[in-house]
Amino acid sequence: MANGKDVKKVVLAYSGGLDTSVILKWLQVEYGCEVVTFTADLGQGEELEPARRKAERAGIKDIYIEDVREEFVRDFVFPMFRANAVYEGLYLLGTSIARPLIAKRLVEIAKETGADAIAHGATGKGNDQVRFELNAYALNPDIQVIAPWRDWDLNSREKLIAFAEAHQIEVQKDKRGEAPFSVDANLLHTSSEGKVLEDPAVVAPEYVYQRTVDPETAPDKPEIVEIGFERGDAVSINGEKLSPAELLTKLNELGGKHGVGRLDLVENRFVGMKSRGIYETPGGTVLLAAHRGIEQITLDRGAAHLKDELMPRYAELIYNGFWYSPEREMLQAAIDKSQEHVSGTVSVKLYKGSADVIARSSENTIYSEAHVTFEEDMVYDQKDAEGFIKLNALRLKLLARRNMKAK
Repeated sequence: MANGKDVKKVVLAYSGGLDTSVILKWLQVEYGCEVVTFTADLGQGEELEPARRKAERAGIKDIYIEDVREEFVRDFVFPMFRANAVYEGLYLLGTSIARPLIAKRLVEIAKETGADAIAHGATGKGNDQVRFELNAYALNPDIQVIAPWRDWDLNSREKLIAFAEAHQIEVQKDKRGEAPFSVDANLLHTSSEGKVLEDPAVVAPEYVYQRTVDPETAPDKPEIVEIGFERGDAVSINGEKLSPAELLTKLNELGGKHGVGRLDLVENRFVGMKSRGIYETPGGTVLLAAHRGIEQITLDRGAAHLKDELMPRYAELIYNGFWYSPEREMLQAAIDKSQEHVSGTVSVKLYKGSADVIARSSENTIYSEAHVTFEEDMVYDQKDAEGFIKLNALRLKLLARRNMKAK
């Protein structure tokens, strides 16, 4: 925790909700400091102007509300998808990949405004406190961080509301009751955790899902989507060139309509405990399938297999908050090198919760129909396989003979 005597100005990651509104006032009361608010539009689908008005009513002079959707997808989501990054085999890292961008802007705004510290609303039980702070320290080792949930005694909904009312902080009537679950959302995904979802033995209620229809009630007719790639990044849908954020928005719409991208996961948090989350990543699920599809015909076997070996480590670094670490940057350089020829088009069929690659083509393909045909060809001598097998079998034969003697 920062030393209150040293903090004269702090930049707060601010959503305008109850928690961060209370944090804003708590910083003013406990630290007696000036607060700068930063609200990022990451594509969460919420109106952000109310956050500005609430900050103004709280007496905030420096209010930063920024549309960072294009930067988010271009500089964070797309590099991650070049790696086909998946945490623990299933999670597409939607929350994790947003944190380094928020941390970067907090640090930059602190420098711009002469602030001594940054503050966030992550709790002391979760991963986000680690992600915000590790990424911030990687960019400014001298930055001070204030994490109210690790310091204050406002550890219940009732105490938060009482504090809000005592300091004339508006609490909407529909916010007074305890929310049935907690939601984090951005252009890549929605994440729902807590309360009604805490028991992993209980089926998640349908009302938890916000971005996807129930696959059982999705359209009975499949939809074919053609995605174009250049150097590993998606650039078009059905022949139409789109910006990164526009493209992911469109894939979310298409995937969500067909119930694609639902995940019920019990994951291992970096802080040591397990947690159950409901994730919806419709566009990302389609994008991952398509990217793997184009790599199938443009990546050499050695490069493809090495990428798959590196991917779990890369995904873990992002999940744990090490986006700005040298090891993630080293892995990114290798991954980006592998994408130099990953260009072409992929057709994906969306149907009842599935996203299946059904066709792929590229001018850079290394797929050779002449070599794999079952018909007569003029490029491959099948007799060559005999020597190949004998050489690979040699050590196995020697081991087998030794083992037979040992018996």
